[in-house]
Amino acid sequence: MTALRLARPSDGSALFALHGAAFPTPAEARLVADLEAGGHTLLSVVALLDEVIAGHVLFSRMHIGSTAASALAPVAVLPARQRHGVGSAMIEEGLRLCRAQGEKIVCVLGAPAYYRRFGFAEASTAIERPWPGPHFMAMALIPGALDGIGGIVRYPAPFGID
Repeated sequence: MTALRLARPSDGSALFALHGAAFPTPAEARLVADLEAGGHTLLSVVALLDEVIAGHVLFSRMHIGSTAASALAPVAVLPARQRHGVGSAMIEEGLRLCRAQGEKIVCVLGAPAYYRRFGFAEASTAIERPWPGPHFMAMALIPGALDGIGGIVRYPAPFGID
C-alpha cells in the first residue's frame, strides 16, 4: 500500500538517494537539492512504501512571460516500484494540492502519452520555449487559465535552461 505525504526537510538525504537510483546520473538529485536550497519549491510530495520513500514529485515556480505557473519536474520512483501506479498517484495528488493552493497553470516537459492522462496537452505556439523540440505540455488547473497566455518560458535557474 502506498501512502502519500508532503516531503519534510528531514527527507533530503532519502530524496537524493531516490533520485540517484531512479535516474542514470545524479543531475536530478542535484536539481531537487538546488531547487529546495534556492526557495523555488512550491510543492513536494513523496510516496511511502513500508515507511520507505519510494517516490517523489516536485513542483516549482516558473513563468510564461509574466504569468506565474508551476513546473512539474522531476518525478522519480524507485526502479523496482515503477509501473505500479506510484508516479501517477503522486502526480494526481500534487495536481490536487496545486489547485488547493491556488495554482492556475502547470507545465511539464515529458512524454505526451503519459502526461495526457492527467489532462496535459501540447502547449500553445504562443508559448515560446527556450529550447528546440516538442513535448512541452501545459494544463489549466482552472478553466480558461491558459487563454491568451504567451511569452517566453522561464524555469528557475537550477534547471539550467536559459
